[in-house]
Amino acid sequence: MTQQPSILDNLHTIKQQIATLEQRYERPAGSVRLLAVSKTKPLELVQLAAQSGQHAFGENYIEEGIDKQTQIADPTLEWHFIGNIQSNKTRLVANHYHWVQSIDRLRIVTRLAAQRAPELPPLNVCIQINIDAEASKAGCQPEEVDQLVESIIGSPSLKLRGLMAIPAPRQNLEDQRHVFARLRDIYQQMQRDHTGVDTLSIGMSADMEAAIAEGSTMVRIGTAIFGSRDRP
Repeated sequence: MTQQPSILDNLHTIKQQIATLEQRYERPAGSVRLLAVSKTKPLELVQLAAQSGQHAFGENYIEEGIDKQTQIADPTLEWHFIGNIQSNKTRLVANHYHWVQSIDRLRIVTRLAAQRAPELPPLNVCIQINIDAEASKAGCQPEEVDQLVESIIGSPSLKLRGLMAIPAPRQNLEDQRHVFARLRDIYQQMQRDHTGVDTLSIGMSADMEAAIAEGSTMVRIGTAIFGSRDRP
């Protein structure tokens, strides 16, 4: 029975931190959205977050996210897929999520575009960049972004929104800001070249300040909201 105020308090704390950082780095108030990363978190905690006013949720596991959507059954919520997309699961992603932030190859773009149901609005998509070229992480290389952009904007069933990235951990604010500044430059060039680009999804609990300092419009926070109980 103690979890409900905890979720509410955690959300309030995170939102206050975001507001403080917006002010510190002269960002417009409300310019940074909070994506609650609900992957592996129990359904009841996600429901509590939604009841506490959280609107957008991020999932890494396709079927788990769909199951939560079905059981919560709140059409006002916004569901983002932020995990690796297997080719044989693109139809599920295309038709059960509002956003996909982890676009990193042309095959996935093609399949999502073809499989999005025509009665649904265009699927909001972000290109994921592997900015540190880490072998263990998904994401395209910066030089591959333009090709992916052209493929996305050529499809009426997809809507290009921006970029997402998960840089390698860095221990100090200056180093974190440096890598986020590189991502910001790519994002701003995309904005200059294409209308409707408005999302730079960077920053998690350990580097949220640096991300907001360098222009993040969406931070992805999980444990600080839901606690550390994950899938065994």
